[in-house]
Amino acid sequence: MCLRKLLFCFLMLVGTETHAQDRSFTVMAWNILHGANDIDNGKENAIKIIKEIDPDVILMVETYGSGLSIAQSLGYNFHLIAPEGTALDDKNVNLSIFSKYPFGDRIDTEYPFYLGGIEILIHNKKIRFFSNWFHYLPWDDEPEKMGKSSEELLAWERTGQKYEMIQKVLPYLEKFSDETDSIPMIFGGDMNTPSHKDWGEQTKHLHNGLVVPWYSTKVLEDLGLIDSFRKINPDPISYPGITWDTKGINDSHRIDYIFYKGNSIEAIKSDSYKAFLNEPFSINNKEFNYPSDHGFVVTVFEIK
Repeated sequence: MCLRKLLFCFLMLVGTETHAQDRSFTVMAWNILHGANDIDNGKENAIKIIKEIDPDVILMVETYGSGLSIAQSLGYNFHLIAPEGTALDDKNVNLSIFSKYPFGDRIDTEYPFYLGGIEILIHNKKIRFFSNWFHYLPWDDEPEKMGKSSEELLAWERTGQKYEMIQKVLPYLEKFSDETDSIPMIFGGDMNTPSHKDWGEQTKHLHNGLVVPWYSTKVLEDLGLIDSFRKINPDPISYPGITWDTKGINDSHRIDYIFYKGNSIEAIKSDSYKAFLNEPFSINNKEFNYPSDHGFVVTVFEIK
């Protein structure tokens, strides 16, 4: 009898794990820099890196004409975030979304250069995906050394185009975040901002004693969106998640993100990759010259 019970429990565990795998999917957010055209064979190397990650969905920034050929070479469905009728290889278009799964309705905004999306049907679940880019201004490599208090840094943060962009798209984010009980949403890309999650009490010794609740990420948290990388890796000291760095100066920051909201999906794994333009990048024991100045984020989700 005991043996039967043990066998039953084992089969239940195996069945549960298989079921979880069947209902998981992987999302990658990557700014490929000028269509990955800034180095020799850059687009080909971008294709190879994506192939090694093997994501189900890609939220791409700085597509600039390269997205369609990358998607076609890897067998993805391709959605260009631009007005309907725009040529899919238009070199002026910033954002796009790739998917192994079928697309549903478009999600168009008045500001396609920095926010747009599409519905994707994954494991029979409709999910809204948004690709995003926000302007880098105002920017300082080491804001903790600007001689400003936390309150002054928050005021400074609102002086540039980033804050203006957020105000323009905030109504869209509010609308769709309010509907996540029925249709979950995933929002990712290059936000060009440090996170309030990385500037708390735990890290203030790294930031000249400052705790800064940066508006650009805090506003998303206030809408109920969850920072997938920081949810899975809550310790910013052990897991800084840097996606922007320049050799020779101190400007290491986590500025690329995948956020989500919805009771029917949950992040179960998230990794961040740091890399340098035109330098060797190793993944899965393979090495490629890296085509971008941004690293990238990869999050695995499970549909509950």
